[in-house]
Amino acid sequence: MSPGPRKPIFNLPGVILLVLAVLVAAHLVRVYILSDAEDSYVLRAMAFVPAQFTFLWNPDAVAEMLTDLAREGRRGQLLMSQFFLGVGRQQWWTPLSYALLHADWTHLGVNSLWLVAFGAPVAVRFGAARFLAFFAVTAVAGAGAHYALHMADATPVIGASAAVSGLTAAALRFVFQPGAPLGPVPYYGPLPPDLAARQPALPISRAWRDRRVLQFAAIWFAVNLLVGLFAVPLGIAEFGVAWEAHAGGFAAGFLFFSLFDPPHRSVHDPLTRMTAP
Repeated sequence: MSPGPRKPIFNLPGVILLVLAVLVAAHLVRVYILSDAEDSYVLRAMAFVPAQFTFLWNPDAVAEMLTDLAREGRRGQLLMSQFFLGVGRQQWWTPLSYALLHADWTHLGVNSLWLVAFGAPVAVRFGAARFLAFFAVTAVAGAGAHYALHMADATPVIGASAAVSGLTAAALRFVFQPGAPLGPVPYYGPLPPDLAARQPALPISRAWRDRRVLQFAAIWFAVNLLVGLFAVPLGIAEFGVAWEAHAGGFAAGFLFFSLFDPPHRSVHDPLTRMTAP
């Protein structure tokens, strides 16, 4: 009796493994290869710094921010701000490149677990090219949301949280559908994972009114807001949490999902299930 086909150890879409590999490799290089000085310049080259962009059209606001820091005796923050503004130009790639860096292993680990949980079904549904484009769009949207509320701030923002939040919101558009990963099981049994992830999505007009979607979104926003406001004061995190970027990525993922979603036919019917590719 010949053995059956081997199952892969990591049953994840290739694009998810690719993104995880890039994120982990970037952090390994920063932690174990680069010196502190070299890592500082990597941060300056890749982190998103709102004040760099504000300086282009409102340099007075940035100058006022630096003056306030000096007047209040916040020397450490003043030196940090001067360092990140010292590049002397707007780095237009940073609203995307910031998503490749993380503050520490905990930051990277949480984002990686969330990426696997909610990014995997989106990756199966979108395919690699659409997934990467969606990841980029939601990362930029997160940077934009943070910028809107912190225009003169020179504190660097890093992490894939905004993009992961966008993928979470995208998953909400279909994962609760019948036959989908978190939806009711059809009468003929559960669908294979690839077909379950391709269930027709809720139109946005219905998604706004779906109780499960609303409950998940409400809990998600509440947790992110609480962590963003109280993680540092309570000693839970060493660095501030850019919850505004998370919210911006989530909103973009929910609203822009349909622009990336390829057409899908229903797999409710057992015959369709059998003939679906």
